[in-house]
Formats: sequence, C-alpha cells, structure tokens
Amino acid sequence: MIRLAVVIWLAFGSAAFAETIRLAVTTSFHNSGLSDVLLPAIKEDIDLEVQLLVVGTGQALRLGRAGDVDAILVHSKAVEDAFVAEGFAPYRREIMYNDFVLIGPETDPAQLKQAMSASDALTRIASAKASFVSRGDESGTHKKELALWDAAALDVETFDPWYKAVGAGMGASLNTASAMGAYILADRASWLNFGNKTGLALLYAGDPVLFNQYAYLPVNPVKHPHVNADAAQRLEAWLVSQKVADLINSYTINGEQLFTFNAMD
Repeated sequence: MIRLAVVIWLAFGSAAFAETIRLAVTTSFHNSGLSDVLLPAIKEDIDLEVQLLVVGTGQALRLGRAGDVDAILVHSKAVEDAFVAEGFAPYRREIMYNDFVLIGPETDPAQLKQAMSASDALTRIASAKASFVSRGDESGTHKKELALWDAAALDVETFDPWYKAVGAGMGASLNTASAMGAYILADRASWLNFGNKTGLALLYAGDPVLFNQYAYLPVNPVKHPHVNADAAQRLEAWLVSQKVADLINSYTINGEQLFTFNAMD
C-alpha cells in the first residue's frame, strides 16, 4: 500500500482541453520550489497538465511498478537502475544535480565544521551521540543517508535513541530537526528553500560522495499499456531542452543556485 502520497494538481489555462500526465516526484524536488517554475512553462510550451504525486523515491518507484503514474523524477541511481533492469522503464535520463549537505544546530556539539569528510562528519555525530533526524521513508535522501553511515562503518541498527527515524518528507523532517536541535542530511535545494532555519546551519558539505543526481524515468508501456507514453516522451523532450537548462540553471534563492542542468541529448 502506498502511503504519504501528496497529490497536487497544478492547472494553467483550460484544463478541459489539456492532456494530463501523472508524474511522481520526490519531496525534495517539490520542496525546492522548482516545480512552481517548471509546471507553468510545461503548460505554456507543450500544453500538458501535470498531476504531481509528491512522495519519496521508494514510493515513486512503487507507483511506477504499479502503473499508477506515467513517469517519475527521482534521485537514487542504484534503485533507478534496478527499476530499468526489471523492465519498468526503458531507460533513465539524467536531468540535473545538486548535492547533499549536513545541517545541524548552530552550536554544533559534534563539531562537524572540523570534519574532513562525510564519513568523518557522521562518525563525529555518532561519537557525540548528538540528536540526528533520519527521514526513514525509503526516499533517495534516506537511502543516501544509510549508505553514508555504512561507508563510515556505522550500523544504524545499533544506535541509541539519539537517532530518530521520522518517516516523513524533507520539509517535515527539517522541521523536526529544527524543533529538536538535531543534525540531518538534506539536499541543498530543500535547505535553501526551507523557511524555518532558526537555530540551524549548514555545517558540512563538499565531499564528492554527496553528489545528488536527479533522473527522469518514463514508465514502460510494454509493462503498462495504459500509461500515457506519448505525453511522457513529450515531457522528456521538453525537460532536456535549452529552455529548461536556462530555467534550471537560473533558479536561485538569495543568489545561490539550487540545481545544475546536465541532461545529455
């Protein structure tokens, strides 16, 4: 059963005549605010109404496997590759990237500002038993967090109550971290667009392992003949266009770029 799906209709113009596409996207993508830039342009340029289903990456892939969406936009390459290998998408198409960052209390009890790597940063948190909020929702961010703990030779199953898995999206998890004065792994775009920063700060970034690629996967009509494959192809062609490159690269908050376009024709 798919839980915590947020369905968002964004209609521009006459919905009675526009074609509709169902697109599952991550909460981190939606929380960044970029969808508010892209969706009106999609309607204007290719006359598609986009029905967003805002979920974690794991849930987005389950929706795709069930044929409940026409395409997905997610950010966890290993599970995307498995989705393609299983035949649920004919391929994955890289669209844009940013990076993951470690956020925490301004007082920084685990001294992440002195960390030399992402593994070092997480080891400092575990050694200090400092409060840490995990999304715990099988999202791309959650999967990345678990991989980072594993790379640091740390097992979350052995952690004391300082480690809190909340089973929530990026915005809600950041709010929990703010309320608790806890550390959290977030994508840079969600952090920059997050309004409740009081007491929190970006404390560690820059390790190449924190690279965060977003990819588009059309659901395979061979598996699910009812999906709107033509609309998924039209949307993909638009997403890799120069206009979208300009929209993505120019999307900033307080002068900071949130994503970098890297789709290859």
